[in-house]
Amino acid sequence: MIEHVYRRAALCPSVSRVIVATDDLRVASVVHRFGGEAWMTRSDHPSGTDRLAEVAAALDCDVVVNVQGDEPLIDPGSITEAVALFGSDPSLQVTTLYRRVSAASELTDPNVVKIVVDRGGFALYFSRAPIPFVRDPRGGWPPLLKHVGVYAYRRSALLVLAALEPTPLERAESLEQLRALEHGIRIRAVETRYDSFSVDTPGDLEQVRRLIAAPTT
Repeated sequence: MIEHVYRRAALCPSVSRVIVATDDLRVASVVHRFGGEAWMTRSDHPSGTDRLAEVAAALDCDVVVNVQGDEPLIDPGSITEAVALFGSDPSLQVTTLYRRVSAASELTDPNVVKIVVDRGGFALYFSRAPIPFVRDPRGGWPPLLKHVGVYAYRRSALLVLAALEPTPLERAESLEQLRALEHGIRIRAVETRYDSFSVDTPGDLEQVRRLIAAPTT
């Protein structure tokens, strides 16, 4: 699975280098066998963002993208969308992606993270619960959005974020992006046409295997 993620990320023209950050020697060995680059990190990081920051601290770059290792079907185009705004907006610190909820089951699935955004396109909140709550649907339904878990960080902002203590909301939801919001770091959310499929359960893994094995037309 990690090889699929690695190779798809490498297809993105906006990416100059792909590194697998891991504290598991088995994962690093697999990456080295297929010719990829892997860095061993500390094992005590509370989140993937903190692990990413350990690697980013040693890099000479402006923007760092966090791609989860459990998304073997990630489209390189989604990475391009996440980093596209950095060139035109020097004040931008963090970006991520979202798309419209396409099935009612996604709203109640805690593995599908929901997001609400303000009128300027910045994230207001992320949750594993259905948000927003619609008390009176006669007033109309607001957009129901799900988070697509690709993040791009200004390197300087990533290092600041990783130096901050995990926050109560982050711990409650087990969502590291809430640390940024609780500390006042704004996250620009970009609507994407690409979907994501993370492998969270054995059933997800079997579905991904079927999709990868399916013939293309």
